[in-house]
Amino acid sequence: MPSLQAVAQASRLQGIISQPDRPAGRGQKLRPTPVKTAAAAYGVPVYEPRSLKAFASEHAGEHYDLFVLASYGRILPAELLEVPRIGALNVHPSLLPHYRGATPIQSALRNGDAQTGVSIIMMDAGMDTGPLILQTTVQIEPQDTYATLHDRLAKIGAKLITGAIELATQDELAPRPQTGEPSVTKPLSKGDLIIDWEWPGERIVNAIRAYSPQPAARSMIAGVAVKLLQARRGPSSEGDCAPGELLASHGDALVIACGDGTIEIERMIPANRAAMTGEAFVRWLKAQAK
Repeated sequence: MPSLQAVAQASRLQGIISQPDRPAGRGQKLRPTPVKTAAAAYGVPVYEPRSLKAFASEHAGEHYDLFVLASYGRILPAELLEVPRIGALNVHPSLLPHYRGATPIQSALRNGDAQTGVSIIMMDAGMDTGPLILQTTVQIEPQDTYATLHDRLAKIGAKLITGAIELATQDELAPRPQTGEPSVTKPLSKGDLIIDWEWPGERIVNAIRAYSPQPAARSMIAGVAVKLLQARRGPSSEGDCAPGELLASHGDALVIACGDGTIEIERMIPANRAAMTGEAFVRWLKAQAK
């Protein structure tokens, strides 16, 4: 959303493209995207094309200077990239060519990276392969989750896209090739979210951070399916503890044995329950056992 606001302030916005409404929630009712909802404030047409090639054909004769893409989730075909006079800019939350593709933020957190960034590229027919316009590095804080890092990068991306639009209006865009070893990320699968308690503690904590609060890492604890929202490394376990064994509660957290010690789960969502602290989960388990 910050990028939409930035583009609207820095240019003469002519239209907004959004993904089509999708079923959501228990009732599976059609729900508009946040972009479509926000678009009402700008008084411009909102397009929801199912075929981007058909959309490109329909608008080929219209006069647009620039397209800006942010978190759209689809690769634009060459026919659409040829519509704007200057080209199409993409706001990508990584230091390209590192972490091209669908899940750059989750990948940086899951891998325990100390920094990431935002890149503005001029799009080509490849997936995040176009030349760089602007790029900045961003530190990843130890307490960052997907939500906090996403929101911070979105604000930084909005500032960068404003700068890129200013360069475009002055005919001073200077695209330069991406350099370095590329890496590609993939959309998340259900299997990616499953925590294996035999993993080292750092890997478990990083995975929980990467998927919090949505779609959330998940596992079984004491026979209960849970979504894991917040965790920290715990002390070394004493004795012969099996990975995944619930050991105790510690302050507001519950302590779980893992591959190289313990993990302290601070916030979680048991199946069919509201979010709670680890300590509250332990109390709930004891109450259920009575």
